[in-house]
Amino acid sequence: MASTKEIQNRINSIQDTMKITNAMYMMSSMKLRKAKQKLADTEPFFDAVQRELAENLVHFPDIRHIYIDNRVEDEQECLKHRGFIVFTGDKGMAGAYNHNAIKMALDRISDLQKDEYTLFVVGEVGRNFFLNGGYNVDENFRFSSNNPSMHRARVISEYMIEKYNNGELDRIDVVYTKMLNSVTEETCVERLLPLRTHKFIKEKAKEIEEDIEGTGKAAQEMKSGVKHVHSINSYEYEAVTKGGDKWMPFFPSLKAVLEQLVHNNFTGFIYGALVECSASEENARMMAMQSATDNAEAILRELSIEYNRVRQAAITQEITEVISGAKALKKKKAKK
Repeated sequence: MASTKEIQNRINSIQDTMKITNAMYMMSSMKLRKAKQKLADTEPFFDAVQRELAENLVHFPDIRHIYIDNRVEDEQECLKHRGFIVFTGDKGMAGAYNHNAIKMALDRISDLQKDEYTLFVVGEVGRNFFLNGGYNVDENFRFSSNNPSMHRARVISEYMIEKYNNGELDRIDVVYTKMLNSVTEETCVERLLPLRTHKFIKEKAKEIEEDIEGTGKAAQEMKSGVKHVHSINSYEYEAVTKGGDKWMPFFPSLKAVLEQLVHNNFTGFIYGALVECSASEENARMMAMQSATDNAEAILRELSIEYNRVRQAAITQEITEVISGAKALKKKKAKK
């Protein structure tokens, strides 16, 4: 059985650890609030860019461009080299956050040869894991996941689009973590390039079908004078604007507008992923620190009981020794 001094040392050590976990919880809570605010401030703009991009792809389904994939849904995709942007954290102690992102990336490359993919890893944890594991990682791609900024998103976007334009990559996917609520996170994979025309058309068709009852966005547009005539089977859409004007000018050209929208959409998605991952990481760290604090409190309760038990046993033993000594002295005096 441990002595009271040993138990007291353990109690002091756990109390010091609790101070650290509580401090980390408070810091993560503050960072989470900032990340949520950043996301809320920028979401409207990038949502508008994505909607405009979707409208153009829906209204011009036959457009040919390096950024556009016009294949039908079940047509086989011929790829030579794929790029995966994987978002992880710079630090540990964040529960299963880093593990889930790494596992998702490994699942995606499990059927690919080493020369068929390149990993572009954001965050030190993921970068060290993949480099030490011998995976094909772009070592020039070094970005932190802390303090997400629009500048960093633009740099990542330009770096990746340049590789795509040069033919080094045939497709770009993003592996990131989305925070659904305060207790649930989901690791997702999204395709950024090339954009699937079929996907946008299908989503638009679904949106219109859901608006038949007159409750959705498309129905509100129709009430305000905007009509959509569509044929889901042939993927043909006609936009009829308010006042009957059936054409829309693009300056300097449709190609230039499309390229700018794609660049903005790419940058916006990367920024959103940076902020989402930052929020998810801090949320995971908050839960991990809260769990650590709760476990520490449970251990302290057990140690407190054990400390009192050992202390009580020591006191009882001392009392017994004193009584035994007194009896021995009494007997010795009686013999004299």
